[in-house]
Formats: sequence, structure tokens, C-alpha cells
Amino acid sequence: MQSFVVNSSSSNNLLTESSSSLFLKLTLVQVLVGIFLCVNCLMIFTFLKKEVFREDTRYILFAQTLFVDSTLLVLSDMLMLGTAYQYHMHMIACIIVQSVGTMFAICTSMTLAAMCLERYVAICMPLRHADISTRRNRFFGFLIIWGMSSIVPLITLIAYLSVVPPGALFSYTVCNPELLLKEEWQAHTRGTILQLIFLFMIFIIVFTYIKIMIAARAASSENKKSTSKSLRTVILHAFQLFLCTVQFSIPYIEMVFWNIDIITYNNIRYSNLIVFVIAPRCISPLIYGLRDEKFFLALRHNAMCGLTAFSQHYSVNGK
Repeated sequence: MQSFVVNSSSSNNLLTESSSSLFLKLTLVQVLVGIFLCVNCLMIFTFLKKEVFREDTRYILFAQTLFVDSTLLVLSDMLMLGTAYQYHMHMIACIIVQSVGTMFAICTSMTLAAMCLERYVAICMPLRHADISTRRNRFFGFLIIWGMSSIVPLITLIAYLSVVPPGALFSYTVCNPELLLKEEWQAHTRGTILQLIFLFMIFIIVFTYIKIMIAARAASSENKKSTSKSLRTVILHAFQLFLCTVQFSIPYIEMVFWNIDIITYNNIRYSNLIVFVIAPRCISPLIYGLRDEKFFLALRHNAMCGLTAFSQHYSVNGK
């Protein structure tokens, strides 16, 4: 969400691009966002339709990721269009959009770490998996995820309200994240908290990878396929987490090029949007939509309007 927005003093430079070049870039983004939203909506429908998925912790976490990523894509796309065409939004609405966007971006990363922990429990503690993955534990897990995701936007909002004049809340402006960072100490505080959260998630992913790798070496030939697949899943989650967290440092990186060349700066901002905002939101569908056999069969069944044989495949479960 951070990658295609700039401070208000530089936003006018979007208009320095030729109208045809800007139109092509915006069109490409709309196509990509539209494709991913359609895929995500189909996967959410697949999750909701089958009880076997609604009772499994990893699929519940996956569904949350789909919902959060879809919402984040819509918000990012709206802000990109608003910046490109210099749309002035009410400051209160801008604060709400930016706070929700930041919370959802962090929530995606937190959910990825939770999915790695779920794989660790499933592989390394299979006998306790059913006892740990209960509705009660899932409820507390979601409270932790959303609670930690709310820390950064809440602190950012409080810091902003402490330094901004009251009349500024009733103004109109081109909405971007930098509007909430009026003082240098605000940016440093926000960056420090994000770094701590990132290190916490990295620790979880490294811990789960090592534990699953040890379990894979000790597993019998029958279980090696499952553990090896879980290792690859954790690696993909780590890569996705890297892309998601890099976007928080994008504004600082982009400002280096702002002082060098405006054309290069605009091109880098556009590339960052594709690589660090849109791309991470298509990895989750790849992990569970194509690599997970059970979910892929259900997804194909729905995509083909019921012409495939998923129902017969799982008829023994009655679900």
C-alpha cells in the first residue's frame, strides 16, 4: 500500500509522465488487480462452501489471508488511482483508509507466521494437533494476530493527532501514508516497531523451518513426502513475508531516487507496486490453490461449475 504513493509536494509529478504511458501503467494494474480479485473470490467461495475447509485451522488462516489481501488490493488500487489523478479526499477518511491498510498489511504477515506455526504443530506434534487446533485456541490466535496488527496504526494515529493542528482534520488532500508522519520521530518510532514485528516473525519462520527439517530427516519414507512439502510451504511463506515487509521500507528507498531523477523515481514506484504489493498477494493462491491437492480439487470443481468429480472424491466424508 505504501509503494505508489508520495508526499503531497511530489504527487504532482505523476502528471509529468505522458498521458499514454500513465494510462498503460494504470490499465496493467487494473488488469492484474482484477485477475487476482477474481481468483481470490473464487477461493473464498470454495472455502465457505465446504465444511471440511471451515473446520481446518490452516484453511481458516488461508481464508483470512485471502480476505485481507483482497481488501488491501482494493485499497491500494484506490489510492494509486487517487494519486495518479490528484483526487482530494477528506483527511478523516484518508486517516481511516491508511490505518486500515497498514493494519491489513501487517495482518497478512502475522497470518503467514501463524500458518508456519500450524504446519510445525501438524508435522512435529501430530498427536497433539487436534487438541491444539481447537476453536478456542483459534479464537485467541486471531485476537493475537489482529491485536498485534493494530499496534502500528494505533500508535501512528495517536502520534499524528498529538502534533497536527485540529483544523487539519477537516481539510482535503491527496491521500498517502506520509501525511500521518509529520515529525521525524514519528517515522523512526513507526519504523522501529515494524522492525521488531518483522524480527519476531522471522524468528517464528526460522524456528518452524528448523523443526520441520529435523522432523523430515527422522520421518519414515511414508511421511517424508508430507514433511518435504511442508518445508517448501514454509520457504514460500518466508519469501511472501519478505515481499510483504519490504513494502514498509519502500517510501524511504524511493525518496533516494526522488532527489536524483523524477522519471526514474516514478518508474521505481510503479515497479514497487507490482513487485511488493500485488505479487505477494498472488503467492497464497499459488500455495493453497494449486499445491494443496484437496483445495485444488474443490477449486477446480467450482471453477468448472460442478462438472468435475470433487463431490464423489470426498463423498466418504459426507462433506
